[in-house]
This record gives sequence, structure tokens and C-alpha cells, in this order.
Amino acid sequence: MEDVFQHFRPSERAFIEQVIGWKKEVEDQYAPKLTDFLDPRMSQIVHNIIGKNGDIQVSMTGLFDGAERQRALIYPDYFLPSEEDFNLVICQLSYPSKFVHLKHPDVLGALLSIGLERSKFGDIRVGPETVQFVVAKEVFEYVRLNLISVGQAKVEVGQLPTSDTLLPPDADWKEQSTTTSSLRLDTVIASVYPISRQKAAAFINGGKVKVNFALCEQVSFELQESDLISIRGLGRFIIQSIEGKTKKDKYRMKVGKMDRKS
Repeated sequence: MEDVFQHFRPSERAFIEQVIGWKKEVEDQYAPKLTDFLDPRMSQIVHNIIGKNGDIQVSMTGLFDGAERQRALIYPDYFLPSEEDFNLVICQLSYPSKFVHLKHPDVLGALLSIGLERSKFGDIRVGPETVQFVVAKEVFEYVRLNLISVGQAKVEVGQLPTSDTLLPPDADWKEQSTTTSSLRLDTVIASVYPISRQKAAAFINGGKVKVNFALCEQVSFELQESDLISIRGLGRFIIQSIEGKTKKDKYRMKVGKMDRKS
């Protein structure tokens, strides 16, 4: 058991134990197990622990193309999962879009303010005249009845068939190859963006950096594959792969980068 934990951060131990418990539950009951929404790092941990070629399999979806937050379905290899097994609902907001422009933080804040746990809804997509987001089916009615405003705007929540046109990501991830002398948070940020380590440290110490949606103020925090880093004022990037070292002992990595909109 301990050799499993050595590949992950100590702070991730509780979640790893939960994933191991999910796997055992599926093995014992020989029936599928559906999780709440997971962030990219959590999804990577699930994939690593469940594996690809055993008697237990895992599939994930967040319905949107390129969804960051997804539900995982862990199941015996005899089971053939379908979209319906993920119990997801696409919500679309109706509001006076000619007079109101809603933003992602507004919608996120409104959902949290009605008491909805972050693990119960996935990505939020904001278009010129509409907003779409995905929720777990078991909370849809609660959201429909309780989400009546976003900021100062009155809204109504409707259900959208998955066959309808879904909004694309706010921006495309651009793949970038880079090298870095270490996997420290400040060093990696300075490798991905044209800024110094001191500037990167200032972002971190100033409370402007999140790792996997959680505030991180530790400049020496060590990053791993599938970590999602958000820097207020710069943008976001995800570590897609760490591909060994160069002859000069630097880490080679590929990242997906999404710059802040102008």
C-alpha cells in the first residue's frame, strides 16, 4: 500500500485512499461506481490507480468538449458505459442578455452562494448571449429552483439536451514545450511565461496563484503532471507531460497554455 503513496504528494493521501476504496467497492460489488466532479489532477490520480488493462476500468466525461472538470465512472470490464450512466445535466441560463453581460466568476459565485458544493457541478461556459454549465443530475432540481439571480441579473435555469450545440471553451489551449531547472512553482511559471523568478514569486506571495483550483502561496511547491496552474493577470496552464531531462540536467515538459484575454 505504501508504495502507492510514494508516487504522490502527502497532501493527496486522503484522496488516494478514497480512490483505492472506490476500486475495492467495484471489485467487491461488481457494479459501477460514479464519482463527483474531479479536477484534472484528481482525474490523473484516478487513472494512475485504476490503470488501463485490469478487470476494473474507468471512463470520464464533463460533456463539454475539452472539459476540465469531469465525473469518473469506475466499472468492471464487462460493463459498457453510456453517457446516461454519468448522470449529468447541461443547464442553460435565460436572462436579459441585451442589457446584462455575465462573467464566469459571477456564475461560479452564484452557484456557490446557493449552497451548491463545487464537486456537484463541472465547467461553466460563457457565450455572448448565453451561459451553459454542467451539474450532477441529483442536484439539477435544486439548482433550477434556487438559482434565480446572478449578480443583479434575474435568471432562469433550463435543461439543454446534450444533442444541442454546446459552447466551446473560452479559448484554445496552445501546446508549448519548455525546459525548467526545477519543478518548483516559481521556476516553472518563469519558464512558461516571459517573467523572472522574482516576478513569479511576487505573484505567488501576492495570493494570485492557484494550483488545481486551490490558492498556493508556497514558491517551492513542487509541480507534477496534470497540475493546473492559474495566475491572475497572466492566464492558465496545465502540465501535460514531464519528459525526462536534457543534457544540461533541465526538465523537459509540455504544457497547455491559455493566456488571459485582453
